[in-house]
Amino acid sequence: MRELSVASQVIVSVIPIVGIVMGSVVIFFYILWGHRERTLMINRDLYHPTPLDLDTFSLLAGILLSAVGLTLSVVFVAIGGFSYSLLGGLIPLSIGIGLLSFFGIRSRSRGA
Repeated sequence: MRELSVASQVIVSVIPIVGIVMGSVVIFFYILWGHRERTLMINRDLYHPTPLDLDTFSLLAGILLSAVGLTLSVVFVAIGGFSYSLLGGLIPLSIGIGLLSFFGIRSRSRGA
């Protein structure tokens, strides 16, 4: 097997660092410009905040997390059996089930 040159090792090491820094810069400016836009809208009395629909959010997040958690759990059991790696699927599955339970309880309490 051939040894990698030092230059290629440095480049391979720098690429993720540059990606993380550039992603952070993009996120920073997105938040900054959104803040400035909201500030100008508040100064001109044009800002009307939209409330968070907690029922829809909990239903959507619960379905997505349950699906991802179930898929990961099945894959981890198939690959490595019952081990600590199974937690990688059980954690999102339990969060998803909790959010779906919250949605069910909340929708029943609003309907009653």
